Amino acid sequence: MTRILFWLALIFLVVAAIRSKLRAAARAQQMQADPRREAERMAAARAAAEAEALAAERARQASPQAQARARAVAEAETMLSCAHCGVFFPASEAVQRGGRDFCSQAHAEQPAP
Repeated sequence: MTRILFWLALIFLVVAAIRSKLRAAARAQQMQADPRREAERMAAARAAAEAEALAAERARQASPQAQARARAVAEAETMLSCAHCGVFFPASEAVQRGGRDFCSQAHAEQPAP
């Protein structure tokens, strides 16, 4: 009985995998055959770019508080991961040893885990 269930499950999985591959191939072929969909996708990308440009323009004309917030985000410091413990810390506080970044002098002196 267990063997029968095993073979039924195996057959089911093989059929499901084949159907999945055939659906993906049909979708890819349909996308290539229908140039309108490609045009719609390009139009959506253009609209998104225009919306992003409009949002940037509005941010420039925003209140001083919003401008300060935007500057703070733009000036955010890069975070690094300690090679010893994995903790993230600002790049300005990094202790570099052997081409690796550490969060403290103590971790730089310890052997790597």
